[in-house]
Amino acid sequence: MVPTHSPRADDPAYRAAITDLLGVLAYGELTAFTRMAADSDLAPTLRLKADLAGLAAAEYRQFANLLERMREMGVDPEQAMTPFVATFAAYHDRTAPKGWLEGLLKAYVGDGIAKDFYREMAGFVDEQTQAVMNHALEDGGESEFVVAVIRDAIRADPTAAGRLALWGRRLLGEALSHGQEVAATRTAMSTLLVGGDHDLMEVGAMFTRLTEKHRERMARLGLTA
Repeated sequence: MVPTHSPRADDPAYRAAITDLLGVLAYGELTAFTRMAADSDLAPTLRLKADLAGLAAAEYRQFANLLERMREMGVDPEQAMTPFVATFAAYHDRTAPKGWLEGLLKAYVGDGIAKDFYREMAGFVDEQTQAVMNHALEDGGESEFVVAVIRDAIRADPTAAGRLALWGRRLLGEALSHGQEVAATRTAMSTLLVGGDHDLMEVGAMFTRLTEKHRERMARLGLTA
């Protein structure tokens, strides 16, 4: 992690970056909630419906925490989230799952990559905002049921492993591209990521860490990255 610095809270450029960062994170949590809540209807058993609904509820709690922080800052949450609606819609269009298992893998892997990215970004902000972001990105273990489901599916149908591994690799590429696209289209966020005392080598190292965490996540599922 790049060491946290303490930029001036009254710096307009920094405030714009924090607004964007909280806005994109909040909108990501909101879309995760709505997607997982809808996907719970596709679950083949009541137990899995409840598990996925619980995961959706955790996403909503994190979304609510981010809204509270933005309001404390005097930021309009809707205005902060609106610039990211189109990029999220495009990402979800490109990664629309074909079936229950692909949707479950997207919930576990795709969202995991996104949260890893924002954990890295939390290293560039002030301590108070960092604390709010880290709280919103906490893993309370609600997604652990996915590991058993995917592993059971592979045992029942070994041919599913190759297809799901390919899907996981696609999710990695799309998620990293999405993160880069979001940062590149918002000047304040780009400056936060590559400005100040950061350099491109540090940014490259960050994406290397994201890829390694993805490999570890896939290995837990019994899949090759």
